Amino acid sequence: MCLITLNWQPESDMPLVIAANRDEFYARPALRLHHWPDHAILAGKDLQAGGTWLGLAHIVGTRQVRFAALTNHRDPAHHNPTAPSRGHITTSFLKGSMTARAYLEVLSTMAHVYNPFNLILFDGQTLMGYESRHSRAFVLPPGISSVSNADFNTPWPKLVRLQQDFEQTLQLQSNAAQLEKDLFNLLAHDVVAPDAELPRTGLPLPRERALSAAFIRTPDYGTRVSSVLTIGSDKATFTERSFDAGGFRYEVAEHVSWSAP
Repeated sequence: MCLITLNWQPESDMPLVIAANRDEFYARPALRLHHWPDHAILAGKDLQAGGTWLGLAHIVGTRQVRFAALTNHRDPAHHNPTAPSRGHITTSFLKGSMTARAYLEVLSTMAHVYNPFNLILFDGQTLMGYESRHSRAFVLPPGISSVSNADFNTPWPKLVRLQQDFEQTLQLQSNAAQLEKDLFNLLAHDVVAPDAELPRTGLPLPRERALSAAFIRTPDYGTRVSSVLTIGSDKATFTERSFDAGGFRYEVAEHVSWSAP
């Protein structure tokens, strides 16, 4: 993932609302959102390395639900092309049963072998963030949190805009269908930031400019997936829109419930 914003309200009927874009090279193969046949995971799947960028796990017949999402930290000067895929970090959490805190304690001892990343984990009770560059694990507070390809809540233009519009959208108190539609509209914003507001991450200016939009379009790279996920007290709705160099490809929606059978 390259842009995630969420609203965490642990005492409400809908504790988590998540909107996210995954940006990737169009040539990198992936499977759409689906229930993985060998694990209790609902996610898309990177076919090159086998992991996922954002996913939900639920053991049928129980009330156990887990969520994980990851963004890369943009640092081209220190990128190691031989490092292991970061998609396995999310997948391992979804497959396991460790609490978010315990998982991050273990991960912090080996995070240095990966290229830098940011991570969001939810174990059904606690929502946590992690910045590998600083080996910093922290509990995410109630309210809105966002992350792109820098540290959490770094005020890049696209993150600031999405966060502000996300907050306004939530305040409208729309029904679930309208909320989902509105969040996808926010994720589709493709206006680039003025040059004076661009971050300086070591990329050439034209590339930096193109990547400043929430929804990215370049000839070889762009927003491949937009996701809206709502996790309630006993059910979740996960909708994915997929894109390639030619534009929109499909939409798929999945629902899971963890009410007692």
